[in-house]
Amino acid sequence: MNINDPEYRYHTLVVTVENKSGVLARVAGLFARRGFNIESLAVAPTDDERFSRLTIVVDLESSPLEQVIKQLDKLVNVVEIRELHPGYAVERELMIVTVGAEPDRRDELVEHLDRAGGKVLSVGADRMMLSLVGPPDRVDDFEDLLRPFGIVELQRTGRVALAVLDEDA
Repeated sequence: MNINDPEYRYHTLVVTVENKSGVLARVAGLFARRGFNIESLAVAPTDDERFSRLTIVVDLESSPLEQVIKQLDKLVNVVEIRELHPGYAVERELMIVTVGAEPDRRDELVEHLDRAGGKVLSVGADRMMLSLVGPPDRVDDFEDLLRPFGIVELQRTGRVALAVLDEDA
C-alpha cells in the first residue's frame, strides 16, 4: 500500500485535547484560518473526563498533512496527535435516515437494510426511519441505494476510528 497514492487523499487524525470549553472552537478556527478542509469530524469525551478525542478526517488536497499536524500541535489544549494510516485503522460511521416507504415497497427496503446490516428505528404511514453503522464506504453505498425511495431527512455522525490491533500485543 502506498499512502501517497491519490486513493489515500484523506487521512485520519486522532487528537486528544483537554476537555474544556472553547477547545473545539479553537481547533475549528485553526482549520478555517489556514484553509484546511475537514472531510469529517467527530468529538466525544474519553474514558478520562479530563480529555476529549477528536477524530478528524483531513482532505490533503487543501494542505500537506505535516502542516496540519504542526498547526494543531501549536494549540495549547492539544495533548496528543496521532495519524491513523489508511488501511491500518477500523473506521465506522452512523447514519440515521428517514425515507419514503409506501407499504408496497417496505419489504424491498427491509431486504436492502438486512443485507447492509442496518435496523428499522421507526415506521410511519408512508415513511420509515432506518439506521446503519459501518465503514464509511458502506454507509455511502447504502445512502445511494436509498435515493430512489426518496430521502426525507438524513444525518451522519462523521467517522470514528481506532488503530488496528497489533497481533503481538
